[in-house]
Amino acid sequence: MTSPYHSLFEFHKPFAPPVSLFFYPFTPRVKEFYTPVMEIIKSFSFGGFPSKAVLCNKQELLPSDTALFVADHHTRELISLPEGLAEVTLIPGEEGKQWDAVDKILKTAMEEGLARDSLICGAGGGVVTDMTAFAGSLYMRGCRVILIPTSLLAMVDAALGGKTGIDAGVYKNMIGTFYPAEEVRICPELLRDLPLKEYMNGLGEVLKTAIIGDADLLQLLVEKREAVLARDTEILSEIIRRCILVKGALVEEDLREKGRRAFLNLGHTFGHALEAVSEFRWSHGAAVIWGTVKALEASVRLGLASPDWAEEMKSLFLGYGYELEALEDPQAILEAMKMDKKKQKGKLRYILPAGPQDIRIEFLDPDFVLEVLKVK
Repeated sequence: MTSPYHSLFEFHKPFAPPVSLFFYPFTPRVKEFYTPVMEIIKSFSFGGFPSKAVLCNKQELLPSDTALFVADHHTRELISLPEGLAEVTLIPGEEGKQWDAVDKILKTAMEEGLARDSLICGAGGGVVTDMTAFAGSLYMRGCRVILIPTSLLAMVDAALGGKTGIDAGVYKNMIGTFYPAEEVRICPELLRDLPLKEYMNGLGEVLKTAIIGDADLLQLLVEKREAVLARDTEILSEIIRRCILVKGALVEEDLREKGRRAFLNLGHTFGHALEAVSEFRWSHGAAVIWGTVKALEASVRLGLASPDWAEEMKSLFLGYGYELEALEDPQAILEAMKMDKKKQKGKLRYILPAGPQDIRIEFLDPDFVLEVLKVK
């Protein structure tokens, strides 16, 4: 198989050498952001739920009719709140993604007398947006929810599409619902001060999305690596738009992940297991990239993907500074994969890339998967 991106890799200047998971090639100089007026990226219908994604400036982020505001200790200060607005501040990070946090939101909503038509607004990364929407789906069997993603990962993936939930111990998102927010308000300006590790966390999902459904985005990521790492304003806005459109199209077609929405799980079955076994030493985006490499290796072994194209993708990941090898025990990772919530009739579904925008769903023998996990 000849990759349409072969010439890009052949003539592009060499990528930076691989670096560790937690240390990247350089600290980027962040350019000033242009702040747009509120602009609709697209209005969607997800399984009958109207939902729209919009770009806006910081002053437009908080809806005027918000009845309850949810954030964590890191994101609470990003948005100015009117005096007297009810709020819940959560523990940041994956370790806080448990039932106690959702219970706190629900109890506050009851104490404040929120009704079914009241609006809960959540501002934060994927953890906050997942839990806010989960609480909104439960309160009075569903109240209004608007999400304000503050991380790149949440902007391009987590906040859109209606997946909500909490973890069960170290097993990710085992308890949840499908409940799309009526609106996702995205302000690229918030990425200016995002820690580098969190920015790279989001870029993992961007790279995955490009492989799944956008040839132009993949080409942009190949050709404009330095600008992407420097958080160039125009390129970031284009990246966010394209990721929203790819994911939105798949979710409109398949809200409850019975078919092609599963493509968005590329790298996730492997990656979630690595996160669990490492007790979240691996960030989500880094684990997804590692998982995508494992999916590529499986695809090559099955004769689906070209070895040359798989190597091109690995070179792209290395060029962005991602670690492609894990020290965790392959058998432990395989055992953790058995808890994956995307099983069908007791069997794990694996999302395998056969080529750019050519994604397959396969059921694989556990012994075959173990051999793939052992590959260094």
